[in-house]
Amino acid sequence: MKPAIILVSESRCEELSDEFGRYARDYDLPTATSAHEAKQQARRVVAEGGQVAMFVTESRLPDAEVLEAFHWWRATVPTARRVIAAHVSAFREDAAALRGGMAKGKYDAYLLAPRGARDEEFHTAICELLSDWGSTVAEPEVVAVAIVSPVEDALTLSIRDYLDRMGMPNRVFGPDTDEGRHVLELAGPDPEFPLVMDLGERVATARSVSDVAARIYGRPADVEVDRVVDVAVVGAGPAGLAAAVYASSEGLSTVVLEAEAIGGQAGTSSMIRNYLGFPRGISGMRLAQRARNQAVRFGTEFFTGWPVTSLTPGAADADGIRPHVLHTEGGDVHARAVVVSAGVTYRRLDAPGIERLVGLGVNYGSAMTAAREMEGADVVVVGGGNSAGQAAIHLARFARSVTILVRRPTLAETMSSYLVGEIDYNPRIRVEGCSEVVEGGPGDDGRLGWVTVRRTDDGTEERRDARGLFLLIGASPRCDWLPDEVARDARGFVLTGRDVPTEHWRGGLPPESLETTVPGIFAAGDIRAGSMKRVAAASGEGASVVPLVHAWLDPTH
Repeated sequence: MKPAIILVSESRCEELSDEFGRYARDYDLPTATSAHEAKQQARRVVAEGGQVAMFVTESRLPDAEVLEAFHWWRATVPTARRVIAAHVSAFREDAAALRGGMAKGKYDAYLLAPRGARDEEFHTAICELLSDWGSTVAEPEVVAVAIVSPVEDALTLSIRDYLDRMGMPNRVFGPDTDEGRHVLELAGPDPEFPLVMDLGERVATARSVSDVAARIYGRPADVEVDRVVDVAVVGAGPAGLAAAVYASSEGLSTVVLEAEAIGGQAGTSSMIRNYLGFPRGISGMRLAQRARNQAVRFGTEFFTGWPVTSLTPGAADADGIRPHVLHTEGGDVHARAVVVSAGVTYRRLDAPGIERLVGLGVNYGSAMTAAREMEGADVVVVGGGNSAGQAAIHLARFARSVTILVRRPTLAETMSSYLVGEIDYNPRIRVEGCSEVVEGGPGDDGRLGWVTVRRTDDGTEERRDARGLFLLIGASPRCDWLPDEVARDARGFVLTGRDVPTEHWRGGLPPESLETTVPGIFAAGDIRAGSMKRVAAASGEGASVVPLVHAWLDPTH
């Protein structure tokens, strides 16, 4: 059954149907002349086992204010995208009153309805929203990677999360399905689960995410042994991706090593709404994959799933630059310059019962893959930053309830205003200040079943049911692999420029603004002491580090 785009207009349903005719191959296009009729259409689609991908409505309806209609429709189908396609006669007049609702997440886009053929600006917006719906809600129609496993355990979920963040459509099949039996035939006798099959129908047992990454993207050792690259970037978050794009576009041979999936923490964000140039927002995965494709176009090589385990610093002498050596379990990379942009990792929650349930209902970070498994469940999000807010809003599309727990009294001090407003409006989300999780345990199926919440103001505790726990509780730098020669502050963040202690200055001068205490090693993004911890700031640092790399590689210019 095809998903539905429900078109709503009191008198122009025929015009909307004609305009959306280009989508008729892949979507059903039911129409409604009122908000109530649209709700009935949505209920019919759901009752028949289908999905509603989008509501498209005019800005004026006969039986309800359009924002009230969106509230009804979201209660019926929380995952559907919601669009106003205002007629030209009402576009300007209604805009001032309605656009504020978009900032609160009441709907996704305010567009001028097409007035003629080939209004590609309008359809670009529609396609972006449908793409976002397809990547976060619907099961993929075309599968790039098939996973076969009798159970969706922590490893299987980790593999799915990695593939989702890499933008690779995937599905899990049971061994007794037609797809599962086909993979088992290719695997040979006595296979071990989970099995992974790529588009080339190559099948292998996956014992880790690195196994999957190596089969798809190769190993760092694939870089020619006798070759020294100009710059190695450690970490493919916004800072590392920007460094890769600018370095490779300027002719530097560039290799990126990423321990997990492209995008870093930003890549797990379901929707980034305040990044410059994306008025309807963009998911972290989409942003990261676009940047990766841009870097690949200029010649960057990427190796994912391979954490750098140590770094042997090189040096500059009369014979030139002796390269730095980055060590991974997949081989070594030799580079004349290194950009450290490995970002940060979420702190672990020291509470009884939590750690053994990671991947079984407990997740560090937003774990977009796990969100789809929370349908109809009660979910807890711990954290008060933007990442926690984005995770809660995304989870509310699936979960019955989402509770945000923060140790502060409110979210106002730590979260962007637009997210606070969207959370306040969402009836499925509630915020509990002065609260923390102190224990968790399994249900009858071995997955997370409950958590204990303690009030920090009076010490009272309450045990409550929870099928999902998403922990976004502050960050620690990922730099235990760095040598002692690279100076760090008391919290472990890498020092650069004038923040470097004076005893490490050279010739009475501090290192360059993004240079560490080791010549030729630079730092950018969240791992750097004093960084802004924002996507735009990290991207800016990644771009800014490239001229410094150029100066290091060719000091005569």
